[in-house]
Amino acid sequence: MSKNAFRPPVMADVAQRAGVSHQTVSRVLNELPNVRQSTKDRVLQAIEELGYRRNLTARALVTRHSRVLGVVSFDTTLYGPASTLHGIEQAARGAGYFVSIVSLKAITHDSVREAIGYLASQGVDGIVLVAPQRQAAQALSSVPDDIPAVAVEGGRARKVPVVSVDQVGGARLAVEHLLELGHRTVWHIAGPADWLEAEGRIKGWQAALTAADRELPEMLTGDWSPRSGYEAGLELPADATAVFVANDQMALGLLRALAERRIKVPKQVSVVGFDDVPEAEFFGPPLTTVRQDFSLVGRHSIDLLLEQLDTDGPIRRRRVIVPAELITRSSTAPPRST
Repeated sequence: MSKNAFRPPVMADVAQRAGVSHQTVSRVLNELPNVRQSTKDRVLQAIEELGYRRNLTARALVTRHSRVLGVVSFDTTLYGPASTLHGIEQAARGAGYFVSIVSLKAITHDSVREAIGYLASQGVDGIVLVAPQRQAAQALSSVPDDIPAVAVEGGRARKVPVVSVDQVGGARLAVEHLLELGHRTVWHIAGPADWLEAEGRIKGWQAALTAADRELPEMLTGDWSPRSGYEAGLELPADATAVFVANDQMALGLLRALAERRIKVPKQVSVVGFDDVPEAEFFGPPLTTVRQDFSLVGRHSIDLLLEQLDTDGPIRRRRVIVPAELITRSSTAPPRST
């Protein structure tokens, strides 16, 4: 048996099958003009029949585009970052790009800078940095000027365009919902202090209560985990009637703590979460929460990146805000009359 019996087809095989030149196959693959549709159809049919797979490395040398986008993310076990990453990857694939992901265990200026440097050395066409923590947002200064980049969350980054969910607006929706039900005030279990999302949700909570001229209770803090929500729930004052929790996982822990304290939800305490994790509608009771559209975040991120790739002029430093949506379920109700 010949040693080439199982070699993969090459461009010359496609050209021979289609009855065209090697250059014509290249023009079809690179979507260049001046190829008749009938010729293009024969080439595409030959590609399909032979199972030809183009050599992306060789293509990159010719076009100077790798069709690969880099993503810097971290701790993808958390629902928000994992869902954001999925939205970015789906949007990139929909636009015809592959994705190379660097997932960091710890967010520091040096780790982000090293990840960006690694992706740049791989020849990616652009980089999306998922930067929900303050240190990651500050590390955006490490992005080389000649590499298109977009930040997800990222605070008010000045160097690159930013896509973020309206954390402040989403928190206001949660608190206003509870106030409209008749609750005197709303307690808050916040996320970690170094997270920009937690900061935005605190601002929204404070803004809604201030606008309604309501008392601002002492804030409780967690670390996004159900256990931290459980521990905060054990500290919640007995006279609290409504709680806005900064994510659904902490809300799950809160519900457990309230159950152990024989406090009924929503009869005695109403609870609102944030994220709308897939399990939220199966909590006991089903959780009222704020939904983030991670698919839309991904699409906007890739659109902003491709806009830079298609533009020879300066990068537009702009911010795209994705609205949040309140999802009402049975964990909230008017306070019981005294």
